[in-house]
Amino acid sequence: MHGLLWVPFTLTAAFAQVLRNAVQSRLTARIGTVGGTQVRFVYGLPFAAILLAIYLLFVPSPIPPIPAEALAWSFAGSVTQIVATALMLVVMAKRDFGVAYAYIKTEPVTVAVLGFVLIGDRLSWLGWVAVLIVTVGVVMASLRMGDSAAKLREWKPLVVGVASGALFGLTAICFRASIDLVPQGGFMLRSLTMLVVSLAIQSVTLAVWFVLKDASGFFGSLREWRLSVLAGALGALASAGWFISFSLTLAANVRTLALIEMPVVAVMSRYVSGRWLTAREWFGFVLITLGVAVLMVSHA
Repeated sequence: MHGLLWVPFTLTAAFAQVLRNAVQSRLTARIGTVGGTQVRFVYGLPFAAILLAIYLLFVPSPIPPIPAEALAWSFAGSVTQIVATALMLVVMAKRDFGVAYAYIKTEPVTVAVLGFVLIGDRLSWLGWVAVLIVTVGVVMASLRMGDSAAKLREWKPLVVGVASGALFGLTAICFRASIDLVPQGGFMLRSLTMLVVSLAIQSVTLAVWFVLKDASGFFGSLREWRLSVLAGALGALASAGWFISFSLTLAANVRTLALIEMPVVAVMSRYVSGRWLTAREWFGFVLITLGVAVLMVSHA
């Protein structure tokens, strides 16, 4: 019915996420992992509510009822996303960015497998080919000449990075399931409603953590309020794109297409830094582009 409408929403989410990750990385260096993790949720909630309010202003509709099962999936996705984000920031702080990115972006394979096991999402055989091609391309493009095999086999960052990617994959499946279980409303209303619900769950969860454990991360984000607000706004925009895309197609399709961000970001960064792409990076980006093309063909 909606054809390829999920594509522009996915691309918007991907590029907003790149910018948000950069801001979060700066915040993590200043206020710690927990502080850097929470800004995308706590500061993102008001912006998500504004997006929902704007939609309701132009398309007046009642807020749809949210079944208990949808809340359960949303809660599961909310918690796994918090943990996945924290692990991502940890591995990026301890490893070379390219190696860390290669670990974490094994996510499309996880999404495809978990989507089939948990909610019956079935990729076509061509979709599976696209997922595998893109994943190999990410690994090739993320690694540099100095990244030896011994460096890649260090088990602690490998486990943390792959675990982060797996949890991000599980998060995507949970959120897609929660949106599908909302019985009323169009895809935009259901997506934005569950986005606000999920960010509210995450904000409450983190508030409990701050009260019971350590609130220094939150107070640190208040000191760095400009970066925190920017991260929250970008996070809400990215999350809205993800949720809307999840309501329109399989999560594996969304997370696979999202990796088209890599060649664009890499070319831009090389232009700024003055170092051009290596042959291996070019090969990886060609594979990513090829995989995305195969994914689009599978939807034609």
